[in-house]
Amino acid sequence: MPSLKSIRKRIASVKNTQKITKAMKMVATAKLRRAQDAVKAIRPYANHLGDIAEDLAARLLAEPELQAGGEGQDEPTTDGGPSLSLLHKILVGGTDKRVRLVVVSADRGLAGAYNSSIFRRAERFATEIKLQEGHSLDVVVVGKKGRDYFRRRPFKVVAELPGVEPKTAAKRARELSSQLNEALLGNEVDAIYVLYNEFKSAASQVVRLERLLPVKVRTSVRKQEEESQDEPKLLIDFIYEPDRPAVLTHLLPLFLETELCRIFLEAIASEMGARMSAMDNASRNAKEMIARLTLQYNRARQAAITKELMEIVGGAEALKG
Repeated sequence: MPSLKSIRKRIASVKNTQKITKAMKMVATAKLRRAQDAVKAIRPYANHLGDIAEDLAARLLAEPELQAGGEGQDEPTTDGGPSLSLLHKILVGGTDKRVRLVVVSADRGLAGAYNSSIFRRAERFATEIKLQEGHSLDVVVVGKKGRDYFRRRPFKVVAELPGVEPKTAAKRARELSSQLNEALLGNEVDAIYVLYNEFKSAASQVVRLERLLPVKVRTSVRKQEEESQDEPKLLIDFIYEPDRPAVLTHLLPLFLETELCRIFLEAIASEMGARMSAMDNASRNAKEMIARLTLQYNRARQAAITKELMEIVGGAEALKG
């Protein structure tokens, strides 16, 4: 049985750990409220911007030039933007043989399964890509935990970025969106995916794997366009200046930047929620451990006192005899 001194030291150590976990839970709770407000503020804007980009892309794909894959349309748009062939690549894509994956992780641990669930999904996605002949995958890592993880594994990491804070989310999204857009237009990659934790609640985060580029055009709009060829229907359309390709050229970078900003804020809120839950569980476990150690200490102390009393009584009886 451990000595009373060692049990007292262990109780004091667990109490100190409990103070730390409670403090970390309070900090995570305060940060979670701010991150949750930021996520709720950006979601409607990002959703509506995505709807606009997808609707415009679907209508643009109905044009004969892009239905033909943009072949022979290598001239820039009216404002000097990408040609119709490049716009077709951004909207429709090709075989997706060269894939770039953006993995959004955290700078710190102590957040439960927040980071490990992301890494497991990345490993599964990489296995799916490697099973397809002629396909390749490179990775852009956001966060120190992801950097340390992928450095120890056979992944082709093309960029490593530090973790994102709420104040720097917009700036980091702008920088990363510019790099990703250049990689796609420069024919370095065929498709760009992002892997992150989507915030549901303080106790629930869902791992999401989404394709950023090429844009996923809404099938409902395209179906409506196809039906309109057989049956005349009143479709709402707009007059674009200078033209639809030029508008889309400016809209796509904004759409990509907004999506990345939303994803970063979702990841921050998910991290704070996961850390708050993990620290709450740690505090409860520490409380239970302190109760068990206190009971063990009292039993050991009682046994020691009983032993001393028996020795005293035995000595007294011996003196009498």
